[in-house]
Amino acid sequence: MAKKILVVDDEPDIVKLLELRLRANGFEVATAYNGTEALDKVKDVHPDLIILDVLIPAPNGFQVCRKLKDDPKYKEIPVILLTAKTTESDQFWGMESGADKYVTKPYNAEELLQEIKKLI
Repeated sequence: MAKKILVVDDEPDIVKLLELRLRANGFEVATAYNGTEALDKVKDVHPDLIILDVLIPAPNGFQVCRKLKDDPKYKEIPVILLTAKTTESDQFWGMESGADKYVTKPYNAEELLQEIKKLI
């Protein structure tokens, strides 16, 4: 049974690229383009892992991550924040919001795949 990954980013090109790469590696993929849609999809899809951009329309990625990690039904789902926000402060808030991994863009596709496999 293929593991399900929810990809959340407001840039369609990034979503498509991740979706293609993940499907090529045997994962099922669901997508969302903003925080509200992401929270709805988590309830519908029950993903095994979430790849979440920080800079998405409200609620932002930090807020989505915090809501999921505060909910007993979803707190065990690993979250990788994949973002262009690269400062130490951003990374601090990413981990503070409950993220399991903080990856900055541009990212190494092979390293991201390794992190996904470690967390699932």
